[in-house]
Amino acid sequence: MLRIVCIILATAILPAAIRFEEIAAKSGLRFELKNGEAGGFHQIELTLGGVAVLDFDNDGCTDIFFTNGAAIPSLRKTDAKFSNRLFRNNCHLTFTDVTAKTGLAGQGYAMAAASADFDNDGFADLFVAGVKGNTLYRNLGNGRFAERPLPVPETPRWAVSAGWLDYDNDGWLDLFVSNYVEWDAAKEPRCGTSERQYYCHPNAYQGLPNQLFRNNHDGTFTDVSRASGIGALVGKGMGVAFADVDGDGFTDVFVANDSVRGLLFRNLGNGRFAEIALEAGVALRDDGHAIAGMGADLRDLDNDGRPDLVVSGILNDSFLLFRNLGGLNGFEDMAQRTGLLMSTRQLTGWSLGIFDFDNDGWKDIFFALAHLMQLDRYLGREAALPNRVYRNVQGRTLEEERTGLEGAALHRGAAFADFDNDGRVDVVVTAVNGPAKLLRNVTETGGAHWLAVRLRGTRANRQGLGAVVRVHLADGRDLYNHATTAVGYASASEPLVRFGLGSAAAAEWVEIRWPGGPVQRVAGVKADRVVEIVEAARP
Repeated sequence: MLRIVCIILATAILPAAIRFEEIAAKSGLRFELKNGEAGGFHQIELTLGGVAVLDFDNDGCTDIFFTNGAAIPSLRKTDAKFSNRLFRNNCHLTFTDVTAKTGLAGQGYAMAAASADFDNDGFADLFVAGVKGNTLYRNLGNGRFAERPLPVPETPRWAVSAGWLDYDNDGWLDLFVSNYVEWDAAKEPRCGTSERQYYCHPNAYQGLPNQLFRNNHDGTFTDVSRASGIGALVGKGMGVAFADVDGDGFTDVFVANDSVRGLLFRNLGNGRFAEIALEAGVALRDDGHAIAGMGADLRDLDNDGRPDLVVSGILNDSFLLFRNLGGLNGFEDMAQRTGLLMSTRQLTGWSLGIFDFDNDGWKDIFFALAHLMQLDRYLGREAALPNRVYRNVQGRTLEEERTGLEGAALHRGAAFADFDNDGRVDVVVTAVNGPAKLLRNVTETGGAHWLAVRLRGTRANRQGLGAVVRVHLADGRDLYNHATTAVGYASASEPLVRFGLGSAAAAEWVEIRWPGGPVQRVAGVKADRVVEIVEAARP
């Protein structure tokens, strides 16, 4: 992971620092995440704030959906300030609130959103996870969404994150839900004294198992949590990330847990999963300590074709970075050697994303940051923090960048997309009881090129989620990425598979390993555009 590179290619682009410009207000993206706090120190006030991006109307411009809280303890929406919100991208960096027209206002205390085309009709759908129930919205293709039923457990479970994957490679997206802890406002433990109350540690709550719902191909789902083995382990699930970590053609699942060990579910390919986080070396920090894991992403950071893992944590935890050793060899802890361990020791991270923000061919890391809200009350330390991005310099080091990220807030969810279609990945970030931020990427890339691949499955799922994409350049370099919308914490990003190409104006070929299918190769792909690749017919 981020191995030292002694020879720098002569064709390498060395751009200036990664830079963002905050443009939410002037673009019309006006949303404030309300957690409903009123002095009761309810645990749910800390963890909300997911955001999802999707092109719900297929106009080629990425739209933004925000989840929102509710009044406590009723958890019901009492006025418009607690509404979930959908903003339509007008294609010139302005946004219009279209919530009322689409039927997505919701009701109840929402946490997370997951976007993908679960019914293969060509329109992106939405799943919204919440404290006392979840909602699945089907995109009708006419600018409106309709609720669809999901199997309901005997008692509602507090879900914090969720994501879509085709775990059985049948061409239909299934749903994974990351559940947190048992919570009831009437029975909630109280911590501290009446004069000095504070939010309880997660160890005051009983954890919950995660859930897996199999797509029945007809708009309905079956809960296969127990049969698949997903429901056999109790955790305190937060962020979830998907990738084929062992290269066997089946999508695996990592769950970041709060103050208990992380979980890595290896997909056995027969409908079942084996939990292997300890054996794989990603359950704990290098010293055996379980961190308060929140956000997670699985991406190839060192261009060796294997997805690596980054996990954000709380103050004094440090963030984790694991290099994938390939196959069943597990992972190697690289947080200390790359400098990430010490650099993040005094930070608290929520959502994150691994994307090539400067298009130099090396994926960088963005973190949405904020300490817990009680920190400023009792420790005299500001809870609000500015976000940070770590630039991946030629595979050698991670360099911290803050330009355009200086504003401190109680950041939570973050989603990634190219909102202005200029080839640079932008970020939308939520903040508790504060305005959302739209961070436009204005990095001077020094002439670096880019490529975005829009996959269209025919036998695979329509968006090709789970597909592994390899780009081969004329100078001999190979770049790797995979299709997923589950990124970070409680949030969902665009389904396009993006690459920074450095000085290369074209790819010699682009290779796709479709989920459960053969490898497909397309030659002579020009840079600086979004290219759609349709899955070839199988024999």
